[in-house]
Amino acid sequence: MNKIKALKCKECGQEYPPVAKHVCEFCFGPLEVAYNYDMIRQEISRKVIESRPRTLWRYWELLPVETRDPVTLGEGYTPFFKSRNLGKYLGLKNLYFKNDTVNPTFSFKDRVVTVALTRSRELGFDTVACASTGNLAGAVAAYGAVGGFRTFVFIPADLESGKVVGAGVYGPNIVGIKGNYDDVNRLCAEVADNYPWAFVNVNIRPYYAEGSKTLGFEVAEQLGWRAPDHVVVPVASGSLLTKIYKGFSEFRDLGLIPEFHTKISAAQAEGCCPVVTAIKDKSDIIKPVIPRTIAKSIAIGNPADGYYAAQTVAKTGGYGETVTDAEIVEGIKLLARHEGVFAETAGGTTVAVLKKLVELGSIAKDETVVAYITGNGLKTQEAVADKVSKPHLIEAKIKDFRELYDRLSKEKSPEPVHA
Repeated sequence: MNKIKALKCKECGQEYPPVAKHVCEFCFGPLEVAYNYDMIRQEISRKVIESRPRTLWRYWELLPVETRDPVTLGEGYTPFFKSRNLGKYLGLKNLYFKNDTVNPTFSFKDRVVTVALTRSRELGFDTVACASTGNLAGAVAAYGAVGGFRTFVFIPADLESGKVVGAGVYGPNIVGIKGNYDDVNRLCAEVADNYPWAFVNVNIRPYYAEGSKTLGFEVAEQLGWRAPDHVVVPVASGSLLTKIYKGFSEFRDLGLIPEFHTKISAAQAEGCCPVVTAIKDKSDIIKPVIPRTIAKSIAIGNPADGYYAAQTVAKTGGYGETVTDAEIVEGIKLLARHEGVFAETAGGTTVAVLKKLVELGSIAKDETVVAYITGNGLKTQEAVADKVSKPHLIEAKIKDFRELYDRLSKEKSPEPVHA
């Protein structure tokens, strides 16, 4: 018996064979992977998981592949640590960070791509592709190279240069589209209908999305086999937020963690916040917007899983908040100066929303809180380049340094970051 039971429509429940398919033929609802949990329950345990290498493939039974030989670069099981200084600054006793900036291509997208390309290989594809705001392009390019695939990545033409270089170094075919991510996504849907390729976030999406569950699995394991009280998650398509909740739920249903009551809160930029708008309006309708924000990695104006993300936030008693571009930059700097982690704009959004939720009284000081940091700041240097410390230029003479040091010593010393 295979652990993958079927693809199942999230709306009407219609089931399909586990092939490259993502939309229900009856109601046009999205498909997701259905598992043989009875079989999985007999094979998985805390002891089994803990005995395995520290990658996300330690949770193999709950990932939608049949092979034991994945397309992998050693992704997952990233650092999880209790706040050194920012918690004290914000007045939180138990603040933790899940740091996905150190994955092989420096974002959480490695999690979804290792699953998507492994499944694509199982299904017999030789070409992989994606629509991307940047991080996914880099991951698909890297894993495509390692997996021996022909690779196409479609991106907005004005993407940050660090992300273009970060994808281009692996040698994919990069297609820049004159438009935003939603324009790119629309074109890719058409390309997917015309070419027999594995589009990771189109026809392979049911498998691809499952990789994000591992951010729920890992946090629960790293917390000592329990779920936190509250998590703050950056929202783009909405899939990441819903899958983190699914990860906690699967662990509970399999008896790996006890019952949980985790509040899941959504973080978005003011310049692209269709999901948070729906949450605040208590609406089932996600109204598309035109993105206008520096947080390009989460700038999806028509999010595919926005409805499900909003429903998850409501179901768990979480919140949705937005922050300005200026607050996003400040969030990046707060995390770097308090915790030594340089996050991209999505991480800055998470930290800024975390701060806002604390100020609003939406997070209690004794709650166990986890902030998800999903990408590395070296990819989006433009966002903070003119807002960080600059070199003091002097001649290579001790006299010049003494003058500089004396001048700096007379200036007001900054408050310690952990005050």
